[in-house]
Amino acid sequence: MNQDWRGAVIRRLLLLLAGCLLVGLISGEYAWSLVVGLAAYLGWTLAQLLRLHTWLKRHQADEPPPDGYGLWGEVFDNIYHLQRRDQRVRGRLQAVIDRVQESTAALNDAVIMLDSDGNLEWWNRAAETLLGLKTPQDSGQPVTNLIRHPTFKDYFEQNNHSEPLELPSPINDRLRLQFHITQYGNREHLMLVRDITRLHQLEQMRKDFVANVSHELRTPLTVISGYLETLLDNVDDINPRWLRALQQMQQQGGRMQNLLNDLLLLAKLEATDYPSDNQPVAVDLLLLSIKSDAQALSSERHHRISLEADASLKLKGSETELRSAFSNLIFNAVKYTPDEGEIRIRWWGDEQGAHLSVQDSGLGIEAKHLPRLTERFYRVDSSRASNTGGTGLGLAIVKHVLLRHRARLDISSVLGKGSTFTCHFPSTQVVKR
Repeated sequence: MNQDWRGAVIRRLLLLLAGCLLVGLISGEYAWSLVVGLAAYLGWTLAQLLRLHTWLKRHQADEPPPDGYGLWGEVFDNIYHLQRRDQRVRGRLQAVIDRVQESTAALNDAVIMLDSDGNLEWWNRAAETLLGLKTPQDSGQPVTNLIRHPTFKDYFEQNNHSEPLELPSPINDRLRLQFHITQYGNREHLMLVRDITRLHQLEQMRKDFVANVSHELRTPLTVISGYLETLLDNVDDINPRWLRALQQMQQQGGRMQNLLNDLLLLAKLEATDYPSDNQPVAVDLLLLSIKSDAQALSSERHHRISLEADASLKLKGSETELRSAFSNLIFNAVKYTPDEGEIRIRWWGDEQGAHLSVQDSGLGIEAKHLPRLTERFYRVDSSRASNTGGTGLGLAIVKHVLLRHRARLDISSVLGKGSTFTCHFPSTQVVKR
């Protein structure tokens, strides 16, 4: 209240007291005059307070407060101005909300808002097209009741949503959708769903093309390799000038055969999401066998290869696929570690799951190459890769095998000191003896 109104209130109280005293002077009852006067003022104040209470309890939206005068008139006026200001603010906020809803409604991608428990709060029209959501009957329903794929439930319940999830649409198997979830506010969720059917078809065409070409090339390559082997077995009957050419042809034919085998293995790994032969694998014995092969590969280079494996930990999965992944990591360490270098293989477990690390004392890898090492045909140094006879698919195979076993690969390296490749398997894949 400003200074003028304070003075006005004080003047009214003084006038009231003066009137009461005047009545007391006339009637001779000063005390009763003051009591009656103050009681009347108190009654009027309570009546105004009752009017305010009634208005607050029963008023409709945007209904102005009751009229008044004096102190209560100022109170009602201030309430009216606050009400008008709130209406303007609400109008601006509603305009912003309307624009946001209009813009999201125009998107081809689905936008779904979920509460902290995963219940549907709001969605745009694209969500109805892609996911089959219905307004208003699906409002408040758990999203896992409407998207019943088990993989989606696992993805939604986990805390890490950095990687998107790809699944077929729950209403049309021919549509391929990509789900991405972001948490905000009080553990609420914003889910974006994109139609990637075209991209999925292109990717599938690429996979089919690579698999078919690789398969078709095996037969002519086998024939060529067979004749080359026959010619080399009878090299005494051939002009000596052809010997080096035949040997190089056989060597390149072997490299091409390895490349086709790796491509076919990748195509097989991509064909399904989870190994069919899901049995507990004795990783310690598997690593012992791979270590023996690595020592044979090292041969005269005299690498120091050590193995530390927890025999009590088994791993659910495909032994063939795990052998392929682990041998790729260990054989790479042998190929890229200088003579008499050290290679340490370790298999252990903790509360997070089980882990395999392959550490070498090689040349190391620059940090800029680490994010792309698992890409197909990616070469850190093409000349070095050619010397080792690699196909450029080894780490891509490792990545796909680990994905099929719900694991991930971490790579750390320091130039001049070596590299460490670590496979992390979740506890759900681990079996203890």
